[in-house]
Amino acid sequence: MAIKVVTTAAQLRAESARLLVEKQGTSQGLVPTMGALHEGHATLARTAVEQNDVVVASIFVNPLQFGEAADLERYPRMLDADINLLDAEGVDLVFAPSVEEVYPGGEPLVRVTAGRLGEKWEGASRPGHFDGALTVVAKLLHYAFPGAGVAGTRAFVSGGAGLPAYRAYFGQKDAQQLTLVRRMVSDLNFPVEIVAVPTVRTADGLALSSRNRFLSEEEREAALVLSRALRLIEQRANSHEPLDLESAQALVESQPLVGLDYFDVVDPRTLEPLAENCKDTPFRGEGLAIIAAKVGPVRLIDNLPLDS
Repeated sequence: MAIKVVTTAAQLRAESARLLVEKQGTSQGLVPTMGALHEGHATLARTAVEQNDVVVASIFVNPLQFGEAADLERYPRMLDADINLLDAEGVDLVFAPSVEEVYPGGEPLVRVTAGRLGEKWEGASRPGHFDGALTVVAKLLHYAFPGAGVAGTRAFVSGGAGLPAYRAYFGQKDAQQLTLVRRMVSDLNFPVEIVAVPTVRTADGLALSSRNRFLSEEEREAALVLSRALRLIEQRANSHEPLDLESAQALVESQPLVGLDYFDVVDPRTLEPLAENCKDTPFRGEGLAIIAAKVGPVRLIDNLPLDS
């Protein structure tokens, strides 16, 4: 069956309910994206298809996440190619709404706020970014709720025993966003399971990102220092050595095309620095090495989970 594209929330709800009935499905997955899709997004879609009977992917460039109008304007839009990629991965339904559909009264007066978790790291560099991200994720989770707004959809699941299982898929590369989405879902009692999918990298280690297309060949080569520094920290953690962030940071700063924003090891749930593990104490436990830098004009982020 060819993938179907809808542009309104009403169409999304009706089509997802129809597909669940048609497939006698007991689970639905959502893959939220901003388009400009690559193999990382394909992996999200592939994972969702493996785990669910019906899969919805959204393509929406959310203006609330952009601090500058120029960045919003420059964000690549390639809807046809994105739909083809999702179709090849077996996604059933694409939700590609307009800004007016998602924000019918203009910018919303009430938004989800990221609180203290959203004020550090990426939030410090991009004020308001996570408020915008969480606001649209909340809306998308509501839009794609299995059978929402369609009468009688409970009846097709286990003889009326309940609604289908509902899962949403996010990449580990956007680690702070993932942490915030999980916290929002927990704190606000969203009936959805958040599934993290590991970062997809090129053969030489660069984390896939829609922004990579803006790197020159020289800048792309320079960007590899980010993953090298993270791997150095991972190796020390696995060996139960002191992490010695300062030497890893010096490695990044030795690359003249890279302007480091932050580099640290944090608790993956609270995003608080694990300072006691970073210098003289052998690393044990769970952590998240995070890094952000400008490579030429392009801002890149990356991370590696640590568990030893």
